[in-house]
Amino acid sequence: MSFKLLKSTIIISVMTTISRVFGLIRDIVIGALFGPGLGVDVFIVSFRIPNFLRRLFAEGGFSQAFVPVLSEYKEHRKEEDVQKLIDQTSATLGLILFVITVIGVLISPILIMIFAPGFLNDASKSNLASELLKITFPYIFFISLTAFAGSILNTYKHFAIPAFTPVLLNISLIACAIWLAPLMETPIKALAWAVLIAGFVQLLFQAPFLLKIRKFPRPSLKSDQDGVRRILKLMVPILFAVSIVQINLLIDTLIASFLTTGSISWLYFSDRLVEFPLGVFGIALATAVLPNLSEKHAQGSSEKFSDTLDWSMRCIFLIALPATIGLAMLAAPLLITLFNYKEFSILDVLMTSYSLKAYAIGLPAFVLIKVLSAGFFSRQDTKTPVTIGLIAVVANIILNILFVGLFNNINHELAHVGLALATSLSAYLQAFLLFRKLKKIKVYRSRNKWLGFIAKIILALAVMVGIIVFGVDHSFVWVSWDVFDRILNLMLWVLVSMLSYFSVLWLTGLRLRNITTPE
Repeated sequence: MSFKLLKSTIIISVMTTISRVFGLIRDIVIGALFGPGLGVDVFIVSFRIPNFLRRLFAEGGFSQAFVPVLSEYKEHRKEEDVQKLIDQTSATLGLILFVITVIGVLISPILIMIFAPGFLNDASKSNLASELLKITFPYIFFISLTAFAGSILNTYKHFAIPAFTPVLLNISLIACAIWLAPLMETPIKALAWAVLIAGFVQLLFQAPFLLKIRKFPRPSLKSDQDGVRRILKLMVPILFAVSIVQINLLIDTLIASFLTTGSISWLYFSDRLVEFPLGVFGIALATAVLPNLSEKHAQGSSEKFSDTLDWSMRCIFLIALPATIGLAMLAAPLLITLFNYKEFSILDVLMTSYSLKAYAIGLPAFVLIKVLSAGFFSRQDTKTPVTIGLIAVVANIILNILFVGLFNNINHELAHVGLALATSLSAYLQAFLLFRKLKKIKVYRSRNKWLGFIAKIILALAVMVGIIVFGVDHSFVWVSWDVFDRILNLMLWVLVSMLSYFSVLWLTGLRLRNITTPE
């Protein structure tokens, strides 16, 4: 079981890594050409709204509801029934998305008022944001259908293509930022057009692979809709539950719209760096785990279901904890190396580094939420994650108010750090409540030797911290270095840190079989 799951996770991770590397290049290009400020702040808001809906309708609510039902059909129904489910779901989803897209474009000024009310104090901000949103909003239609196609491919264990597809968005943004922006009267609009183009291209890219496995949708609203109704019934509560982190980020953006100009950009760039390990490992793991858990549940194999969750959490602690330490301790060198060029000033580096550290604290929780939520969704239990998600949102709002006020009193330019810290802490609350519930209903039963496993990780982390503290120059001398020296030094210390961490684990007796095979 675990070797197959590990293989799937690695395939997704490799493809996601390619995408995230291009994502980093994208952010470097945007940071250098536009810099944190009005234009980027506005684009981030106009893109975050459809992107938020994407995570609700696409890889969030829809995928989590669709995959368990499709897996059940695949296990227990005829091929013609599976195809009928795909056909009917594609038609229903497409119709819903079309209506949402039309409404979204028409009410774009209202959406800007809702999601970035702070922009109303600046007419140039609000008008530009509304214009950009009209261009970016149709992205939700194309990318949600792309996610639908990806869910089919994932269910049939074709993980590589869906994981690679986001590369096309990053390529589109890079190309438009470099070549289209200089040709436009308002250069930042080029990024909005890049988003729309990418949505269409990503959908087109996956079509041949659906044809290859003979699961290409033929939209139909005829005949029995029982499977579709089940998906929609599961989807409605999942829409909220699986998107709690995104809701929290939107709340962050809403509050940040009232803060110092640049706050939204600082939060965006720090969030993007946290998203790198989250996407490469966390989302890859959750994507591979969901079909596996759904299959185990459909087969009635409760022990193997629990073992899969146990294996997943071991992987999370093994990878997410050193990533957290690395991001937090190397924040400034990382930001200087990647973004400190042209319009991205040393002040931007400093402000972004503070929010990066705050977001990094929450990385293990962000990953745990993805996997633990899959433990409920695979069993078609949506009520529990919804309830816990509501608690997390309320906690985030309360913590936002407290921490923004606290950091604002210290320095008004640091108020955005309070938003990042609140998001991280509310994520830990959500992860804890999800874990406790899985234990309480005895869906998850932990394996032996967890204490020894954690002790080895803590020792390895302590050595890693010591090397970074005493070895890395934490002054802003990095600013005076050229690009080559920055990259060389950053790669050196990342490599040394990783080697020290895994060497200590090896010396303490931790082997690959301890991860790939439940003890």
